[in-house]
Amino acid sequence: MTERCVKVYSRFNRLWHWSQAASIVALMFTGARIMGLHQVMPFGLAVTVHSLVAIALLVLWVFATFWLFTTHGWKQFIPRLTGLVKVARFYAYGVFRGEPHPYSKTLERRHNPLQAAAYFALKMVLFPAIWVTGLIYLSYGFWDFVDGQGLWLTLVANLHVFAAFAIASFVVAHIYLLTIGHGFKRHVQPMISGYDRVDLNPEEEAFLEQKGLVRAVPLYKD
Repeated sequence: MTERCVKVYSRFNRLWHWSQAASIVALMFTGARIMGLHQVMPFGLAVTVHSLVAIALLVLWVFATFWLFTTHGWKQFIPRLTGLVKVARFYAYGVFRGEPHPYSKTLERRHNPLQAAAYFALKMVLFPAIWVTGLIYLSYGFWDFVDGQGLWLTLVANLHVFAAFAIASFVVAHIYLLTIGHGFKRHVQPMISGYDRVDLNPEEEAFLEQKGLVRAVPLYKD
């Protein structure tokens, strides 16, 4: 295996990532206003912006889901137990002792076992939870007649807030992990340029060089 700088993130992949990141920040900010955690903007405006951004993000996720399945990118998010303990130990202990990362990226598996498990939980549990509860809450006017005392609405709202805080915790952990190891720039730059360091076998290297997807010089230095 040879480590090369390969274009692994397409233009749509990067657009989806940063659009999603900006949308989540906007949703967290407006959601906090709706909960009364700050008074930076009018309540009505916060509700409107929150709803519009959520709908726009839902449309983006529909396209992203279609893209993941048509390009087989969904395979990157399937969690595996192999190497999970080693990676977890590295982030909990080894990284503070300057130990090398126990996982090497490959073209087929860019995410380490811990990343894959976290993304899988995010996409299969938290995102569906936030969307289902959000849409039910938004459509309350159509089913309020079966909820005279507002008990179901309270339950839906609490589940929505719980999912939101869980996603916010993921974002905080995600940003924190970007600052350790090789450093923030090394981790973020691939999602800007599309190129990342991955280990290639001779066949993959020859194929990608033919397609012009391999850089001849290192993208960045450690």
